[in-house]
Amino acid sequence: MSQSLRPYLTAVRYSLEAALTLSNFSSQEVERHNRPEIEVGNTSAELLLQPMHVSRNENEQVLIETSVNSVRVNIKVKQADEIEQILVHKFTRFLEQRAESFHILRRTPIAGYSISFLITNKHTETMKTSKLVDFIIEFMEEVDKEISEMKLFLNARARFVAEAYLGEFVY
Repeated sequence: MSQSLRPYLTAVRYSLEAALTLSNFSSQEVERHNRPEIEVGNTSAELLLQPMHVSRNENEQVLIETSVNSVRVNIKVKQADEIEQILVHKFTRFLEQRAESFHILRRTPIAGYSISFLITNKHTETMKTSKLVDFIIEFMEEVDKEISEMKLFLNARARFVAEAYLGEFVY
């Protein structure tokens, strides 16, 4: 992990630990229903808390939206150039197709972000909160590492192909 990534992930970790104090909250409209209030469009203002925005730079951000019974974590993965934009898009689509395997992964991210997680009070009751935070932080580390490795591999492959192609013209 790079030295500049460590403080960013530490800030995200502490923000998530603070945000994941969720409680069971029944729906105010439908009896015996419990829905994530952060996902409901017409929810009352007292159920939503202030969103937290943690930013490493303009291309790498985390938005943590909190309500009384759910947290939505939106992650914008670094996209410094067009190659990284394409790699991030393909990588996140691959993960979103397997959203059932990740219990907290949303199928579609919020506009402007690469990937989103939805954590409800049911998740915090069945899973340890510290393990959920560890998973998200480790996920962010691994995505950063994977994108960097894919970009290096792609550049090496492009260099090899270009050398092979241009080698045909050298006498």
